[in-house]
Amino acid sequence: MQPSLFEPSGSSQETSVPTASDLVAMSKALLQELDGLDVETLRVDAAQVLAGRLRTVLRAHSYRYYVLDDPLVADPEYDVLFRGLQAVEQQFPSLATPDSPTQRVGGAPLDRFVKVRHPEPLLSLGNAFDEAELRAWFERCCKGLGQEKGEATPPALTVELKIDGLAVALTYQEGGLEVAATRGNGLVGEDITRNVKTIYAVPLKIPVGPEAGSLEAPKKMEVRGEIFMRRSRFAALNDRLAEAEEKTFANPRNAAAGSLRQLDPAITAQRPLTFFAYSLGPVTGEAPGSQFETLAWLRRLGFPVNEHTRRFESLDEVVAFCCQWTEARDTLDYEIDGVVVKVDDFAAQEKLGFVSNAPRWAVAFKFPAREATTRLEDIIVNVGRTGAIKPEAVLEPVEIGGVTVSQATLHNEDYITSRDIRIGDTVVVKRAGDVIPAVVKPLKEARVGDEKPWSMPTHCPSCGSELIRLPEEAEWYCLSSDCPAQFIRLIEHYASRNAMDIEGLGSKMAVVLVQEGLAAHLADLYRLDKEKLLALEGFADKRAENLLEGIEASKHRPLSRLLFALGIRHVGRTTAELIVPYYASLEALESATVEDLEAIDGIGHVIAESIVDWFRATDDHGQRINQRLVEDLRALGVNTERLPEEAPPETGEESPVAGRTFVLTGTLPTLSRSEAQARIKQAGGKVTGSVSRNTDYVVAGESPGSKLDRARELEVKILDEAGLLKLLSQ
Repeated sequence: MQPSLFEPSGSSQETSVPTASDLVAMSKALLQELDGLDVETLRVDAAQVLAGRLRTVLRAHSYRYYVLDDPLVADPEYDVLFRGLQAVEQQFPSLATPDSPTQRVGGAPLDRFVKVRHPEPLLSLGNAFDEAELRAWFERCCKGLGQEKGEATPPALTVELKIDGLAVALTYQEGGLEVAATRGNGLVGEDITRNVKTIYAVPLKIPVGPEAGSLEAPKKMEVRGEIFMRRSRFAALNDRLAEAEEKTFANPRNAAAGSLRQLDPAITAQRPLTFFAYSLGPVTGEAPGSQFETLAWLRRLGFPVNEHTRRFESLDEVVAFCCQWTEARDTLDYEIDGVVVKVDDFAAQEKLGFVSNAPRWAVAFKFPAREATTRLEDIIVNVGRTGAIKPEAVLEPVEIGGVTVSQATLHNEDYITSRDIRIGDTVVVKRAGDVIPAVVKPLKEARVGDEKPWSMPTHCPSCGSELIRLPEEAEWYCLSSDCPAQFIRLIEHYASRNAMDIEGLGSKMAVVLVQEGLAAHLADLYRLDKEKLLALEGFADKRAENLLEGIEASKHRPLSRLLFALGIRHVGRTTAELIVPYYASLEALESATVEDLEAIDGIGHVIAESIVDWFRATDDHGQRINQRLVEDLRALGVNTERLPEEAPPETGEESPVAGRTFVLTGTLPTLSRSEAQARIKQAGGKVTGSVSRNTDYVVAGESPGSKLDRARELEVKILDEAGLLKLLSQ
């Protein structure tokens, strides 16, 4: 069986790093000690001892959580220990150390990155694209080592998954992280130390972890590895950015690169980056004699090392490993684009040497691109759940990566026209993991003359409404509130808690109402009666009564809630609350122009045009369908007028908040975002969703987003919750 880095070492040496049982006991003792402790009463010598114990325990817990994925305490207990160390270091600043766990929070923004020259070059790798090229590389290695085929035992090989991230070099001095640098051009990189310190998988102090035993860190050493972002964390990050109406990332690698090269380390600290170590640079003192031993040694020191690394005695086993991961790469929670194969023994590596900017003793086996060519038979359009019109390629079926593909995305109109993709073209189609297959390009040289250019239809294929392309966007949209293709999603949104808050009307109920023909328009919700509901499967008196009561209660919601509930693109809850003080009813808003709406502080051109387009949307008979919806809602008893509490506030000039514009970002300690907004508005202030030169204050809580960067850039005054409450009290 091939050796694995994760097999038990069998060591029974006494350890200076807590074992699991010791760590639990130490944590309990510290939690009891911190309970009710007033750090102001501590003497400096007692504080120094306490800080040392807390740092040891917190490092061990971080190692178990971020490297071993085997935590021993709950998050709240870890937070108590962490805050305890923070309190001690704040009371006694001289006790704070550069490698303390509290130093991962970031720090002040940088003006630029400083260049760093690597003590030894970070070289690139040669590539092998198939088994034949891999075998040819191995034969060259054997020849270079004087081991012609069949004449001597060939060298052992270590194989590692090739993580698709960013290469970094970490320099440790006396066990503490001193410098972290990007690869750059291999000779010179950039100093990203403060950003890397925010990544919990990178140890600030070594050794750490129960496997270290009596192992000591070299006086100075450089560890090389890959910083990356897991797929699951990448998806969550993009969801969070999209919710905050910020720019999302195309893929995990771009997200990792963009996060790592932030001038503000506080932003990097919010990004879910992680790290795998894969080699050593210069080391002072003794170091292991092979690649496989080096990775095991790094793991004992406390560095995360990829668990799928193996050492093989034969090339056939290496080929089988590469073939295995070619098929299994999508089972991982991170992106890989190949397998790195290295001659294991360092003495053999030294003998083989280098060619140009790559070592002779290593090669990257690159996975085959999952692409194929086929004929584009047609281009159709589908209506997305948000009304976006998505063109889709109908293909002559072709097998890609073991899957038969007959349809593929074409993204949007600009994508098709910029590449001159035509119906009848022979096209290249790419499939990557779980991503929807996509048409990459046409093969223009294969054209025979009967290919047809394509253009976007002018009306929705689902409801016949005229399509609209919004400014600065690539997509076309159907803005009809009655469009069947997006209607179920619209009902879900309309009934959601922050909109009309209709209890009992969730996603499943929305599907039932539409499928059973009880709701074809939003106004139909207010035409439901008990008899219709009882005819549905699973409905009894009580359930029907509860739903009808929820629908009846929604008639009396504030106008801003209704405006948000209508699902107008770019009109979120905050935007709706900004608009309503200027318009007494939805009917008044119908006649607003783009210029009228842009005059409202916080409403830009894109939002203004989206609102105007929504009210002007017409069906295939030229009727304004959304204006008709507003009329129907009003006739059915739904409030379409501004309530007194939504009117512009009457405030005196003595209030420092009156007329001021605020932006909220992050999580405040005691106030929810809605509570903070309400208090600001009650005092006569305005709350907007984006920072501009017209913003007076940015209120920043924990984990603020890019709005805080923008505030610093524009020199907008920044408040914490305490500062906001003080201002409101005036």
